[in-house]
Amino acid sequence: MNLSMRLALLSLAWVMVGLGIAGIFLPLLPTTPFLLLAVWLFSHSSPRLAKWLMDHPLLGPPLRDWREEGAISRRAKITAILLMSLALVYLWVAFEPPAIALLAIAGIMFTCGAFIVSRPEPPNK
Repeated sequence: MNLSMRLALLSLAWVMVGLGIAGIFLPLLPTTPFLLLAVWLFSHSSPRLAKWLMDHPLLGPPLRDWREEGAISRRAKITAILLMSLALVYLWVAFEPPAIALLAIAGIMFTCGAFIVSRPEPPNK
């Protein structure tokens, strides 16, 4: 891989890490998908950084659970559903969007929530 492509992948990986970390605090940004993408980008540009992210004490466990088992912890499921619900209520109350927009957003959130809830939980290690 040439240097410019490697630098582009590394830069994009760091953007994904930043978005993933922001997603810890912002309910509409999903943390794990951004971090999974960051691991993929790092694995193609810097295996050392991919290993660092997978071994990170805070960010690594959910990544390993997803990669190894396709699993999401019960705590993460509850947090995700709660924050999506609160975001939908906030949107409804604060912005009073048209009913069709609110229903579309609720449908998207419901679909995402159903996917999250349907994932297995990681085995206790």
